[in-house]
Amino acid sequence: MMKDFTISNMLDLNETIAAELFEGKTYPWEVLPEIGDFIIKLGKTLDPSEYEEKGENVWIARSATVAPTASITGPAIIGRDAEVRHCAFIRGKAIVGEGAVVGNSTELKNAVLFNKVQVPHYNYVGDAVLGYKSHMGAGSICSNVKSDKKLVVVKDGDEKIETGLKKFGAMLGDHVEVGCGSVLNPGTVIGRNSNIYPLSPVRCCVPADSIYKNAKEIVKKK
Repeated sequence: MMKDFTISNMLDLNETIAAELFEGKTYPWEVLPEIGDFIIKLGKTLDPSEYEEKGENVWIARSATVAPTASITGPAIIGRDAEVRHCAFIRGKAIVGEGAVVGNSTELKNAVLFNKVQVPHYNYVGDAVLGYKSHMGAGSICSNVKSDKKLVVVKDGDEKIETGLKKFGAMLGDHVEVGCGSVLNPGTVIGRNSNIYPLSPVRCCVPADSIYKNAKEIVKKK
């Protein structure tokens, strides 16, 4: 049921600097059009003793580690103790949470990474929200535009929600594990504590506490 995929059922807002962005909204994808403006507003309020403004609308925590080969375009916020590794490409409208890892050749765009998220190897994360301690295995990506370029519809069985969005990556609840080489297609929403098998093409809502083996085999964790 769609109520299982609300912000309150998927995400711990105590584990993000962007909690205010989610206020008054029902589903996590509703924040996507507002991420950029929110970052600029929030960035201007950050304590300069903790965050250094580098470039236009880019705020990086002084305790964060950023490789000299990483590319960061604003608006962006890199949280405390985060790690942005070699050749990471952050191309705007991105929040990297405290203690999060953005790995080699990983690309972020219009995304919110909650605290302790790991996207450590060759990941694409566009128009997405990744909950606390979620992890994307090497080479797994969020596909954010349908091949027919139509607006994205979130589907859970017979229930449908018209998002009005052309670009919609994936919504991951807290503690989600995505296996290596998986493709999360537009409109994918994964509930808390669920696991996705490696090499999975996912195009649905995956309930919390589940294991996604394939489209016809989604089982509850024991």
